[in-house]
Amino acid sequence: MIRKIAWDTFKNTGDINAFLELKQIENIENQMNSKEERSNQIKLENDFDSKNQKVDETKWQM
Repeated sequence: MIRKIAWDTFKNTGDINAFLELKQIENIENQMNSKEERSNQIKLENDFDSKNQKVDETKWQM
C-alpha cells in the first residue's frame, strides 16, 4: 500500500523524494523476503536433519 502511494505520488509530482522513498521501500521489501527465504531454508534443513536422525536411531535399534 505504501509502495503504491509513493509510486503514484512520484508519477503525479515528479518529486525525487517520493522516488527515493519508493526505492527505500523496495529495499526493505527485498530484505524482508530474503530473511523469510533464509528462515524457510533453515527450517527445511532442520526438518531434514531431524528426520535423518530418527532414521539412524531406528536403524541401530534392531
